[in-house]
Amino acid sequence: MKQEKIHPISLGRKRKRTKAVFVGSVKIGGDAPVVVQSMTSTDTRDIKATLRQIKTLEFCGCEVVRLAIPDEEALGAFGVIRKAAKLPLIADIHFNYRLAIGALEKGADGIRINPGNLSRARIREVVTAAIGRKAVIRIGVNSGSLQKDILARHGGPTAEALVESAMENIALLEDLGFAAIKVSLKSSDVPTMVRAYRLVSKRTRYPLHLGVTEAGGILGSAVKSSLGIGILLSEGIGDTIRVSVTGDPVDEVRIAYGILRALGIRQVGPDIVSCPTCGRCEIDLVSLVNEVEKRLAGMKDHLKIALMGCAVNGPGEASEADIGIAGGKGSGLLFKKGRVIRKVREKEFISALMDEIDKMIAERGRKHAIL
Repeated sequence: MKQEKIHPISLGRKRKRTKAVFVGSVKIGGDAPVVVQSMTSTDTRDIKATLRQIKTLEFCGCEVVRLAIPDEEALGAFGVIRKAAKLPLIADIHFNYRLAIGALEKGADGIRINPGNLSRARIREVVTAAIGRKAVIRIGVNSGSLQKDILARHGGPTAEALVESAMENIALLEDLGFAAIKVSLKSSDVPTMVRAYRLVSKRTRYPLHLGVTEAGGILGSAVKSSLGIGILLSEGIGDTIRVSVTGDPVDEVRIAYGILRALGIRQVGPDIVSCPTCGRCEIDLVSLVNEVEKRLAGMKDHLKIALMGCAVNGPGEASEADIGIAGGKGSGLLFKKGRVIRKVREKEFISALMDEIDKMIAERGRKHAIL
């Protein structure tokens, strides 16, 4: 595949340079591109289902996967999954330090903990294990797990409360000689989340993991995540992102790359643009868009693909697209870069479009090989 073209953030300041850490082979922070993460929704104890989901996430472009480790049975399953999975894996731990140590011993590339839930002695043991395995620890602070004294001082899970908790936990890990740290401060309230990350980005150079937690179903999550994550990325804040969706984690990856493409940060996968339809539309544009999205699922090469319902204005409106279809009654125009290539029948839209996309990707590959 052609090497990915990485663009600077186009809507705001240049991205803040943070310390770099490695989750397995994936670099996060420093000069690395913004990394896309997700979390399995399967029961980790179901090894086959979890591995199947990890492979699907990998196919769709996910770069790091997190798994819940609620008990010893899940820990045992994690060891089997770690041996079979190719992607870097992060173990998500709550309260039980033994599970954190066990996950590290079984090959976890990182763990997510809230140090505020563990005693200093237990954290020391986790840190020792992480150092021995060269693993990353993500300090995961969220509005539902703040220390009681911090909540009392701030009168609730405010942005300032989230930051105070994060900085206390960072200081604790640093005092124990640990610096392979990532930080997240998540809230389901977008303004709180945005303010918290703005504040903490001024106080630390550790890489920041962005996300709006408990964001809801696919529509609600897309809206909240695009706003929260998008605002921060446009300001140069954030090194890795996870879109939280109630449902299929594949949707998390699709939305995440959509946010990155929309901001011009990473050009990964197809950017499909289509008109909202109007009285001039004489083709089944909804079915066309759905089928093209389905056919191109997992595609890593970046192409801007326009699917327009009007043969009169379509090519002009989508002149910046790499390729597209502008439909009319029973037929349409296939165009590249705004130039009409040929007329095709409606029943041939998909086959004609996919053939041309395959040719374009192959040609890019040949040029890259020559270079």
